[in-house]
Amino acid sequence: MKKAVKGTYGYIHNKRNQVLVRTIIFFAISIAIFIIGYVTTGTRKNLLTVVAVLGCLPACKSLVNLIMFFKAKGCSSHVMETIKPLEGHLIGMYDMFFTSYQKNFAISHMIVEDKIILAYTEEQNFDTTACREHLEAMLKQSGFKDMTITVSTDLNKYCEQLQKLNEKHQETDPVRDDEIRVILYDISL
Repeated sequence: MKKAVKGTYGYIHNKRNQVLVRTIIFFAISIAIFIIGYVTTGTRKNLLTVVAVLGCLPACKSLVNLIMFFKAKGCSSHVMETIKPLEGHLIGMYDMFFTSYQKNFAISHMIVEDKIILAYTEEQNFDTTACREHLEAMLKQSGFKDMTITVSTDLNKYCEQLQKLNEKHQETDPVRDDEIRVILYDISL
């Protein structure tokens, strides 16, 4: 099975498969322990039943994680093929899925460059303002203020923004950009 690395194209699809397998294994182990206890003692009132029930805790946590990955949508191949040549020296992040208390935000592609964050989503009726405010709040909590966050639902407009940002060639702090990327990876699914 291919390793899922956050920020790479196909991450959500690969991670969904990994979590599916993990969830099945966790539930299978709990069921097997329960059956072994029942077969060996002839009753469900035994210590292995308690172990099986406790084994359901990580299995259920994994199931919730699986449900979130099934809700998440990754970047389509068409969008990836359109955006990839335009990245240039920029580091692109694909398949980002941010969750907040009110809404979930599926970002197909994202760029961090100096104090600018560009993001593109394929979702229709996407609340770009709520997404921008959520990302600003999360970055402020981590000490990054004065970020310009632009979330676009128009692929052509986003490609133009990428080209302009790529042509700037301004002096940036790569360590700072990496710190921001790490925060974005941490708060995404």
